[in-house]
Amino acid sequence: MDRLAIDLSWKSSQIEGNTYSLLETERLLKERETASGKTKEEATMLLNNKDALDFIIDNTDYLHPLSVSKIEDIHSVLIKELAVERNLRKRRVGISGTNYKPLDNEFQILEALKNTCDLINEKGSIFEKALLALVLISYIQPFMDGNKRTARIVSNAILMNDNYCPLSFRTVDSIDYKKAMLLFYKQNNISKFKEIFINQFELAVKTYF
Repeated sequence: MDRLAIDLSWKSSQIEGNTYSLLETERLLKERETASGKTKEEATMLLNNKDALDFIIDNTDYLHPLSVSKIEDIHSVLIKELAVERNLRKRRVGISGTNYKPLDNEFQILEALKNTCDLINEKGSIFEKALLALVLISYIQPFMDGNKRTARIVSNAILMNDNYCPLSFRTVDSIDYKKAMLLFYKQNNISKFKEIFINQFELAVKTYF
């Protein structure tokens, strides 16, 4: 699990623009050695990712059933000591590269997130639950920042709750990940993201277990 935790923390942060290399991430997470020329925020993002993953490993059934408050708890771990607002956002956010405009009313955001939790909880397939969490939390953008990182942790927690291996996304190109997400934002087309999800699950089974 150590290898997977390092890979996941590195890749999840890299997708969000973190410039730590995989080797630098390993040194940071194992030895608390920060990389020269990097910001404190980058190190904090990586350490928070590891803390969030450790939390769901230690509490595998925490997100079962899924609820808004539990998603907020995971988000709080991921943004600890970063200049990011906690709790559901009350202001508008924009998504670069698309005309898609997420909900900007906190009551609508809360309702959408509740509906997402209900939808996921009623699904029978664990893979469907995990994939829906991955795309829908990112789509709703319930927080000012840290949405996709939260979605990846929640998705993996759902898999781990049923004893499936989590995804590290290690071999996903960051641009391909963002393109798949933009396709969903623009057209509600999940096909590219489903492809990434399946490929990464197969990789995880072969690599880590």
